[in-house]
Amino acid sequence: MKNYITLVLAFFFALNISAQEKPVKIVFDVTSSNVKVHQAAVRHVKGMSKAYPNSKFEVVMYSGSINMVLKDKSTVAEDIEALSKNDNITFIVCQGTMKRHKISDDQLIPGLKQVPDGILEIITKQAEGWGYIKEGQ
Repeated sequence: MKNYITLVLAFFFALNISAQEKPVKIVFDVTSSNVKVHQAAVRHVKGMSKAYPNSKFEVVMYSGSINMVLKDKSTVAEDIEALSKNDNITFIVCQGTMKRHKISDDQLIPGLKQVPDGILEIITKQAEGWGYIKEGQ
């Protein structure tokens, strides 16, 4: 009986380890102007990318989160610039939001990528099987 219990526990342990190693793809939706939301999004991506180095993470910023991507206003500029150098992390800004706020490329944190529409980017990722997280407070 003791051997049976040990075998069952070993099976569940192995199952848990293999589940943790399975790569994931997650898109984060950030629209808030709240700097605490910006900090939380960066903290989540940083932690998850360390825990799951074979996974992919994309942070899409649009609407009220525009200050998150501006090098002279962002409270997370250094983190975004550093994290965007990782192959498995992408920070995306919506060009539509940039136009609305009259933001030029030279105002952006280095390392950001741009898409014409942030919402369409998120929907496209979801259609490709990416998980979705709405960052908020």
